[in-house]
Amino acid sequence: METHYARKRFGQNFLASEVIVQRIVRAIAPQPDDCMIEIGPGRGAMTVPLRERLNALHVVEIDRDLATALRGRDDPGLHVFEQDALQLDLAALFAGRDDLRVVGNLPYNISTPLLFHLLQQRSLIRDMHFLLQREVVDRMAANPGSGTYGRLSVMLQYHCDVEPLFQVPPEAFRPRPKVQSRLVRLVPRAPAVVAEDAALLERLVKAAFGMRRKTLRNGLRGLAGEPVIRAAGIAPETRPEQLAVADWVRLANTVSAQAPP
Repeated sequence: METHYARKRFGQNFLASEVIVQRIVRAIAPQPDDCMIEIGPGRGAMTVPLRERLNALHVVEIDRDLATALRGRDDPGLHVFEQDALQLDLAALFAGRDDLRVVGNLPYNISTPLLFHLLQQRSLIRDMHFLLQREVVDRMAANPGSGTYGRLSVMLQYHCDVEPLFQVPPEAFRPRPKVQSRLVRLVPRAPAVVAEDAALLERLVKAAFGMRRKTLRNGLRGLAGEPVIRAAGIAPETRPEQLAVADWVRLANTVSAQAPP
């Protein structure tokens, strides 16, 4: 697989540092019986050491040539799914499982939509370890009030514990990206404060951060009027990045409670 050239349309940057690969594998800490899914195995830099520690490994690869090469390893414990990870249906592939471990060196161009796609299937997932653009990890773990705090921060922190791990430099990849990368651990859990209508919470957060320079009074027009915002104990002139996750949940529950039956 070393002769396979990275394809820009797939956002491919292959891990090439053995030291970094081993550090990632140690952070993941695979156990033999784990049901693990690797997204974007590429040339197999992480696939090989993971497979050595697992009774079986499932990999999802959109690139036909790479998928073919992985199948060519003739390993009955390596299960290759040639498909777009954004269409990944974990319930269909792993019926009855709720302890899936998902890992991967994710293409930067699909990382955010893929994270939201996996969030929708979080009830089946035990944990996730992803190598991502550092800027994305910063947004995932950002605190309220920071310039990087946004929709991704709120929704991930509502559903998961987000733990940024170590940084990975550009020279660990081939070809070298122009950005720094970072490993992050996500552990789905029950929300600390529960939204009565999770879909409503997501709509409010998406609408507000879609116009993050506007106040809640303007950004949530049509979804939450000024009286409802005040009823939630929030000033209408507040900007979306100033609200903590618990504040967003309180707002969503207030909107839900005041909606007509």
